[in-house]
Amino acid sequence: MWIVRLALRRPYTFVVVAILLLILGPIVIFRTPTDIFPNINIPVVSILWNYSGLNAQEMSDRIVFLTERSLTTTVDDIAHSESQSLNGIAVVKVFFQPNVKIEKAIAQITAISQTQLRQLPPGITPPLVITYSASSVPIVQLAMSGQKLSEQQLFDLGVNFVRTRLVTIPGCAIPYPYGGKQRQVQVDLNTQELQSKGLSPMDVVNAISAQNLILPAGTSKIGNFEYDVDLNGSPRTVQELNDLPIKTMGNTTIYIRDVAYVRDGFPPQTNIVRVDGHRAALLTVLKNGNASTLDIISGIKSLLPRILGSLPQQLDVHLLADQSLFVRASIDGVVKEAVIAACLTGIMILIFLGSWRSTVIIAASIPLSILTSIIVLSALGETINIMTLGGLALAVGILVDDATVEIENINRNLAMGKEIEHAILDGASQIAVPAFVSTLAICIVFVPMFFLSGVARYLFVPLAEAVVFAMLASYLLSRTLVPTMAKYLLRGHEAETGHLGSSRNPFVRMQTRFEQAFERFREAYHRLLEQCLHHRRAFILSFFAICLVSLIFLIPWLGEDFFPSVDSGQFKLHFRARTGTRIEETARIADLVEQSIRDQIPPDEIGSVIDNIGLPYSSINLIAASTSPTAPRRRSARPMRIFWLVCRPSTHRPQTTFTICAYGWPGNFPESHFLSSPPTS
Repeated sequence: MWIVRLALRRPYTFVVVAILLLILGPIVIFRTPTDIFPNINIPVVSILWNYSGLNAQEMSDRIVFLTERSLTTTVDDIAHSESQSLNGIAVVKVFFQPNVKIEKAIAQITAISQTQLRQLPPGITPPLVITYSASSVPIVQLAMSGQKLSEQQLFDLGVNFVRTRLVTIPGCAIPYPYGGKQRQVQVDLNTQELQSKGLSPMDVVNAISAQNLILPAGTSKIGNFEYDVDLNGSPRTVQELNDLPIKTMGNTTIYIRDVAYVRDGFPPQTNIVRVDGHRAALLTVLKNGNASTLDIISGIKSLLPRILGSLPQQLDVHLLADQSLFVRASIDGVVKEAVIAACLTGIMILIFLGSWRSTVIIAASIPLSILTSIIVLSALGETINIMTLGGLALAVGILVDDATVEIENINRNLAMGKEIEHAILDGASQIAVPAFVSTLAICIVFVPMFFLSGVARYLFVPLAEAVVFAMLASYLLSRTLVPTMAKYLLRGHEAETGHLGSSRNPFVRMQTRFEQAFERFREAYHRLLEQCLHHRRAFILSFFAICLVSLIFLIPWLGEDFFPSVDSGQFKLHFRARTGTRIEETARIADLVEQSIRDQIPPDEIGSVIDNIGLPYSSINLIAASTSPTAPRRRSARPMRIFWLVCRPSTHRPQTTFTICAYGWPGNFPESHFLSSPPTS
């Protein structure tokens, strides 16, 4: 009661607070990160081992096995670990308990990895230790191509120019490009010339190693100046390497150009990327932490033209698999449904109360409660996502309960002939405890969500917080702003509360007829309820029998899934060729499968098709890779994997159009394995 008296005594204070919420709310909304789901902060640390030439079995037995055993001894709070062993690459993923101090875990992993080097094969380099979370997911891909640009040029431009500029965007993480060819100085040996001159390949290696040196020579002080001393120990260009001497026999000097040719080339290609059938390099942009997907992609779109302005004009960069479209569509859909729910709620209040003044007072609590909840969620570090917005949309209908009960009780006291302030005080005091208990009863329903664990906790706790904060804000508004608005909007209209039937207003007459019809419905319901109470045993037995029969018939038709199916305009297909298949042969099979896809899907239904064939050049790309299902421990001797991402335009038809794509493939492509994922984000 004291807060209602305070609101009536200082009305402008609470009006200013409401205006402040209306001003501060939109500012917070624009500054709060927006994403499809809340941040799932499951701590994971990846250990990346590289040892060129060592096969998958040896990587597993000599490196991964020792790493996993040592981690269990020296690292705290490990939940479980997974590993993947490939030719020359091993990835060990360590999943931690939710309460782990990730900085301490990284320090422990780094320490044991450095200590372990003496037990591993000689010459191995220390591993990369990288931390990430389940929210580090791809949000957009950049396809780099050019008519007159080679694959090694595309890879070089992506690594050293495009990637280094884009990582300055907050929350943006970009691993090495997929596809292309790594730029590398190659020495092509002429074995016949080597044999004729009595040389071996090792002689060429030793000659280049001995004459391609970086030797610091310091400075020299001469007179009043100090000069840098530069030794001619390293060739400046690739062509100069051809002029290095290997051996002198009598008066004849044998140069590298006599037995080999040094060129700017590339090592054997292990990863091929094609976009709509054309060779390309693919940069995958990952979202990092609580960053907003919309802000990251917006930053990329604004920065990319400036980057391309300083690069060759032949370079074309296209954005593919843009997840901001799906995020924006999902958020807009939830907001649209919430607005519709709020409008329908206002209409129902107007029909039942029959007073636009009372409807305005009650409806004002909906946006103010939602804005208050969003402000508190932002202060707690939450994001705007479909879970928080879904919780607010769920609460729209019940946000008006406290205000509706209070306004209706105030109108009842006004009909009794009381003064406006006296009616407000009596009406508020009479329902104060029941309204508070009902609000707590609704809030307490969401308390069990705070005891969830794992991914479910990160998903449903923000939803529960959104509902609870909105409900508490609604109750406070019913104690403060609602009495203030009632004091000014209902003053002078007390007589309308008891004489609605004598009004000539057509809306009032319509509402009067609605109330008469509702009274007849209530009387019929009262008679039905009396019959049920008179025959309560038969009613209870029949009710439970109907429920039981319904469950028996409905449960077999209900599916089980972690998330419902979502049509985001794309689908993924994974294909694994026979182990040991050359990448050129795998690319040929990819052509046949892609042609099969295009034959079965109408051209206007395909936006783009991305082929990612083989293994990436950098082990960093394997951290968050989702191109194949990962078992807790798996060895693979150079698997030839193909990953298709088929993106569809915004006008695509339902996903059932694509269910025929995989039929017949196992017979047409023997010794190959296909795995398709549903069209989700």
